[in-house]
Amino acid sequence: MTPTGPSLPLLVSTPADLREATAGLLDSARSRMAADDRPSLALVPTMGGLHAGHAALAQAARTANDVVVASVFVNPLQFGDRADLDRYPRTLDEDLLLLGAQGVDMVFAPGVGDMYPGGEPLVRVSAGPMGEVLEGASRPGHFDGMLTVVAKLLNLAQPATRADYRAYFGQKDAQQLALIRRMVVDLNMPVRIEGVPIVRDADGLALSSRNRFLAGHERSAALVLSRVLAALRDRAERGEPLDLVAARAQVAAEEGVDLDYLAVVEPDTFSPIGEPRAVGPTGSAGAEPPAALAVVAARVGAVRLIDNSLLPPPH
Repeated sequence: MTPTGPSLPLLVSTPADLREATAGLLDSARSRMAADDRPSLALVPTMGGLHAGHAALAQAARTANDVVVASVFVNPLQFGDRADLDRYPRTLDEDLLLLGAQGVDMVFAPGVGDMYPGGEPLVRVSAGPMGEVLEGASRPGHFDGMLTVVAKLLNLAQPATRADYRAYFGQKDAQQLALIRRMVVDLNMPVRIEGVPIVRDADGLALSSRNRFLAGHERSAALVLSRVLAALRDRAERGEPLDLVAARAQVAAEEGVDLDYLAVVEPDTFSPIGEPRAVGPTGSAGAEPPAALAVVAARVGAVRLIDNSLLPPPH
């Protein structure tokens, strides 16, 4: 274990140190409680390159929990393109400052050998049909790699003693969040998954670690994504047809923007709206969804961006 400065979280890099430090933090929290109370542990998994959106995750975790652990690990299983993996920002020193400012107690920053000591895992979590559409169709294998590392992180950080356990993920990665929630239910993992709302810049662009790679004119072009989502939300609020054909044409017409998909889906299953509803993690077959989700992905220059917006229920 590597103790750091007074404003920084404790930094650990091995699973053994993570478990030992987590147990110590929980014991300390428990010592300040009544005998019948139980402490809570929050895990905030990240791949680093942190920004205000990640700060919002840490803030939400800090507000509701006694112990907060964040992870920083660039997971190679999630990248189909080696160049994209190499390009992903690695800013651990800055990440520690950001997380420390939010009151995070500990950061788990393992190397690839710590997470995959036997090399690439032979057994992985499969995202199944829910992970084969939209992002899954555009990035084959991405969600299998994501779920595999999230399952490992959830297992590694799981409290060994009596404690509530929560994990925090951003709603910008909506399909990822839906898949993690489904995995936790389907695999009976003893953790509660909390979604945190999208954080946007003043101009409406959803915060992303990849935004730093946008040139000035590309950033301006990227705003078409949030504009189209806002227009769809306005139409839904007025009870008007969404007209996805026109919305897709608007994105495609923006110079420098290459649209991948723009769709409206059920938030918990990612089934296209209009298809029979599958059994969701908190619902039952045939139940009406509380809202629909508009999701969009596009490449702006060399940068791939995603965004989404909840739409009100149909009238």
